[in-house]
Amino acid sequence: MNIFEYMGEKNKEKESPLAARLRPRSLDEVVGQQHIVSPDKMLARAIRADKLTSVIFYGPPGTGKTTLAKVIAATTKGYFRQINATSAGKKDMQEVVEEAEQNFAMNNRKTILFIDEIHRFNKGQQDYLLPFVEDGTIILIGATTENPYFEVNGALISRSIIFELKPLAIDDIKMLITRAITDVERGLGTYNACIDDEALNFLADVSGGDARKALNAVELAVLTTPKGDDGKIHINLSVAEECIQRRSVRYDKSGDNHYDVISAFIKSMRGSDPDAVVYYLARMLNAGEDIKFIARRIMICASEDVSNADPNALVVATSAAQAIERLGMPEARIVLAQAALYVACAPKSNSSIMAIDSALEYVKNSPEHGVPSHLQDAHYGGAAKLGRGIGYEYAHDFPEHFSTQNYLPEEMQGVSFFELSDQGYETRLAERMKKLRKMREES
Repeated sequence: MNIFEYMGEKNKEKESPLAARLRPRSLDEVVGQQHIVSPDKMLARAIRADKLTSVIFYGPPGTGKTTLAKVIAATTKGYFRQINATSAGKKDMQEVVEEAEQNFAMNNRKTILFIDEIHRFNKGQQDYLLPFVEDGTIILIGATTENPYFEVNGALISRSIIFELKPLAIDDIKMLITRAITDVERGLGTYNACIDDEALNFLADVSGGDARKALNAVELAVLTTPKGDDGKIHINLSVAEECIQRRSVRYDKSGDNHYDVISAFIKSMRGSDPDAVVYYLARMLNAGEDIKFIARRIMICASEDVSNADPNALVVATSAAQAIERLGMPEARIVLAQAALYVACAPKSNSSIMAIDSALEYVKNSPEHGVPSHLQDAHYGGAAKLGRGIGYEYAHDFPEHFSTQNYLPEEMQGVSFFELSDQGYETRLAERMKKLRKMREES
């Protein structure tokens, strides 16, 4: 590197965004992700011992995937190369592989290749890497916001360890914001800025566990806010709202308002009011509610309040829960709205929950009855000699694929738990069950 390249790198480092300048240089500086980077964890031990194998970091934006790769780059004795799958092609990988082979042959030093956004590589590009990862020519570090089990070649997955990074906790974000404002060397400490608790809590909450989002907002706040009469830059709630373009919402995710809004959302789905449903969904999304939490409530409602009046409601709700895991926000809002509105518009029945709760109550308060002998398992050794399974009638051998034999214990004849409603698809089920019941009575 000549003097001009050196000065260029230094100027670039100085003028780079706050989130890049504050990127940890060692594991000790990493905030959050203690489930994988605490000193006793395998990843931390491998990094410190410089014995890393191929890994894939998977998690939402701003959770530290590139940070961990940079920490590895700073600590390894091997060569470190980085490419971005959004712009790199096969030629770039070929150059890395050729260089890696030369470095190992001449210097006996390994090469670590960090591929950001690895899910952007097509199957052919990922396949090209496979033999070089397998023979140890390169040690792969992949970073992706998408589920690697869907987006990354299965052969690469099998040769890598998957580490899932979680959204940073609110306390972690607050620590980073405070560090950014006070750090004189790499942060904003020379600006003489301060942030009040209300603004700090707000930014930490609405950033949604994304460190980069929080730090970008703090940097904008400090650089655009004039100094007060005391010579300090004061970042208050109003300034924080402006810099992150979000209004402070009266919605404490651990407080009463959280429970009130989710309660209204569920009751609106149950009450078949799609306008109310989408309103309360918007309230939750605007406040940064966990989309997985919302999806779980939709699934519960689909089973509890729709049941078999429309069996497809649970299918839609479950598919939505899977889809948001792959999409994330903002696209997840569309999927959640589709599922919630489907459940809201579907015919309603609580027959399933009434049946299982009634059966549970009976089981708790009644003696345990023996399973009828004709229903017992006849396959294990000696079962037939004990009379197990004798007399069982295979339903498919009978008209309507229905046998009139009894299935409940003798002591429970006449007991009923399940009553179908007169809504939706359950009306068809009720007609069938009425027909079968009549056949049993006539037998």
